[in-house]
Amino acid sequence: MSRRRVVVTGMGMLSPLGNDVPSSWQGILAGRSGIGLIEHTDLSAFTTRFG
Repeated sequence: MSRRRVVVTGMGMLSPLGNDVPSSWQGILAGRSGIGLIEHTDLSAFTTRFG
């Protein structure tokens, strides 16, 4: 089996913790959650709950 080379030329990230890699990574290291309650929509028809 031949080994193919891979080159990473950059990284990007968009998450609830930040719009770039540094801010998202800092949020992860700080233990912040990107999940929160949705308060502006009626979700009573759904059985899944956060908490």
